[in-house]
Amino acid sequence: MVNPDIEGKTYPRSEAYVVGREKIREFARATMASEASLDLDKALAAGHADLVAPPTFPIVLQEFGLKLVIADKEAELDFSRVVHGDQKFVFERAIVAGDVLTSQLQVARVKSLGGNHMVSFETKIYDPSETLVCTALSTLVVRGADA
Repeated sequence: MVNPDIEGKTYPRSEAYVVGREKIREFARATMASEASLDLDKALAAGHADLVAPPTFPIVLQEFGLKLVIADKEAELDFSRVVHGDQKFVFERAIVAGDVLTSQLQVARVKSLGGNHMVSFETKIYDPSETLVCTALSTLVVRGADA
């Protein structure tokens, strides 16, 4: 079960996260991302200021907010029953090494369907000037007791 009253709840902003070259490389190797995420010369040749983070890298920042939801007793979210349902990223610009970013998660929707609960999140990722860099959208399916 998930408490439907958390719909619309916004969790505290994360601390600043410095995007490092080696973190990008590690993530790129794990996800078999493009050379622009591994090779600085190729990233610069492609017009980026530094190594460019793979397209799914913002999950690193979204995780900060998801941990808060999981720890939130009010949410009543049993993580042992969670299945990842959907994930999307909407970029305003690429994330590159050297970026300093913060993120803030909001519970966009809580929906019950067939004994299961679908919880959708919207995480805004900002640079130090408060410019939106990326929005991470995800849905977790919390299986019901009979599932």
